[in-house]
Amino acid sequence: MDALKSTSSVHEINAEKPPFGSRFLTDQEDVWSHNAWDHVPPPDDQGDLIAASITKQRATPVSVAEKMKYNEKPAKYWDNFYKANAANFFRNRKWLHNEFNELVAATQPQAGPMTIVEIGCGAGNSVFPLLSANKNSQLSLYAYDYSNHAVKLVQNNPLYQSPPLGSIQASVWDVTSTDGLPPGIQPSTVDIVILVFVLSALHPDEWHQAITNIHQILKPNGLVMLRDYGRHDLTQLRFKSGRLLDDNFYIRGDKTRVYFFELDELALIFTGSKVAPTQTITHTQMHAMDEGEDDSLRYEDLSSPGSSTPADDTQTQAESQTLTSTPILGLTPYPNSSIHPNLLSPPTASSPYPLFTIEQLGVDRRLIVNRKRRLKMYRVWMQGKFRKNASLSPPQ
Repeated sequence: MDALKSTSSVHEINAEKPPFGSRFLTDQEDVWSHNAWDHVPPPDDQGDLIAASITKQRATPVSVAEKMKYNEKPAKYWDNFYKANAANFFRNRKWLHNEFNELVAATQPQAGPMTIVEIGCGAGNSVFPLLSANKNSQLSLYAYDYSNHAVKLVQNNPLYQSPPLGSIQASVWDVTSTDGLPPGIQPSTVDIVILVFVLSALHPDEWHQAITNIHQILKPNGLVMLRDYGRHDLTQLRFKSGRLLDDNFYIRGDKTRVYFFELDELALIFTGSKVAPTQTITHTQMHAMDEGEDDSLRYEDLSSPGSSTPADDTQTQAESQTLTSTPILGLTPYPNSSIHPNLLSPPTASSPYPLFTIEQLGVDRRLIVNRKRRLKMYRVWMQGKFRKNASLSPPQ
């Protein structure tokens, strides 16, 4: 098994050398010698494969009636997921300590009072590694999820019931709520918010309220640490027909939702602006992350596992032009294919921007290799750090 990395491999694109520990594929004959390769660009025919896959998905989207059902009570489907999988599906996210050194600093003996909130805590796979490593008696951890069953899993964990040091509290709370802040949290009291594979589970109409709530609970200069799914990740391309809710937004086999982001979309969500041409964007690489730490390959609604690319690759790149020019079965094409239309409207007076400044925003492109079955899987994740703008009052 490949050794785990012990340090972050965030690589600034204008850096002269890659970070120590990166594994680059320089000879294609070596591709089967490791389980994963870092910063691997997609193959030359990827544009054709993307066009073929998206065209096929758009031909048979989810019906309007089904969309309403899935969007009405999304927490119900996450409850069903955690009831079926208990706490055994996800591995603990120990890689967070490598990628976000602020988390490590918060657990040190002399860190002083620190409040960390995880939103979308699931079974506690982020907070419990933090709690286990904690040496700070003044660390307060809060874990929130809109799945009642997920919160029960956290509360029944032995570490929750007898924390070795510091404190932990878990409660049911919907980050898109308009009814107030989470239990136990006052405005402007949180140092760090962990947001891992959460925004992608929300409807685009809910992004603004989620960010408003996060902004309200953070202290001035408080930090959001984000990781989420990237546009045209393998799992997006392999969704079968009847799974497309809207462009880049899908329903999985277990009826939970997932959106695949572009960098500019995340920049717009947090700052109200696209990434500036002069702004440094980083390309990140995680340690050897097992697929069990990323839930996106678990579903039966993927194409046949015998192929690492969409089955029908006979479409041409020219067909991709139809994706944003022709409405198909009630889907409204984007005026800009890479940006969700919700993010193209100027901010209102009640929501001044920038709410946050970007400290890190990057793409993690990895080639995951199944050596036994000779499969190549091109994965795309987004990673970022966003700091609350201390000069703005929380939006109302």
